[in-house]
Amino acid sequence: MLSSDALFSDAVLTPVFAITLALVHLFAGRLGFGSRIPRSRWLSIAGGVSVAYVFVHLLPEVREAAATLAEHGNPTAFAEHHGYLIALLGFVTFYGLEHLARQSNTDPGRSREPAGTGVFWIHVGSFAAYNAIVGYLLWDRELGSVLLFTVAMALHFLVTDDNLRDHHGQPYHRRGRWLLSASVIAGFAGGSVLEDTELLLAVFVPFLAGGIILNVIKEELPSDRESRFWAFAGGAASYAALLLFV
Repeated sequence: MLSSDALFSDAVLTPVFAITLALVHLFAGRLGFGSRIPRSRWLSIAGGVSVAYVFVHLLPEVREAAATLAEHGNPTAFAEHHGYLIALLGFVTFYGLEHLARQSNTDPGRSREPAGTGVFWIHVGSFAAYNAIVGYLLWDRELGSVLLFTVAMALHFLVTDDNLRDHHGQPYHRRGRWLLSASVIAGFAGGSVLEDTELLLAVFVPFLAGGIILNVIKEELPSDRESRFWAFAGGAASYAALLLFV
């Protein structure tokens, strides 16, 4: 059971972390390192940090998620893989969204997607759900330090924000970033009501893990981005060390 001091700390600090995450999308465009070739080393560091968090903290939770899902359903020979299948679903879902957005932007019969079109709202709406999951997980004490989670997700939001600005331009700046910021608060509010709901956590944690891996790797791997490998590796190694020793 959490002590009264811990409960007070959570009650005060967790909303601050939620607001901090919501503000990232609102101000990321003013930092000046997005949409650059070669890729900003700061974005590569941010990607390394978020991937380190997935491998050190989120993936170990996937097996527990599978056990929880088995308890709430019919245990089968494949029950131990359920959490990994959800992580795979997160990976494939965001790969499909990226493919859809890239097809739209490279279609010779279309200009950049204007606000209000289907591709824009599908793409941004999916990331809004993704952000809501992050907001919800601020209440998950099994993930350890909420501060370390917040730092990793804030840096990850810088990566996703850069991607969405690149795909959608002004429509994202005018509408999308506000929706993504609001979705963090909405997820956080939902988490305060449904805190520690095991079944939701068992779905959200692996899905988020798969989504983060895809959303970072797709930004770092393409040769035309001229990404900074050593910045990425340094960010990953440094944050992994921090997670292991804090």
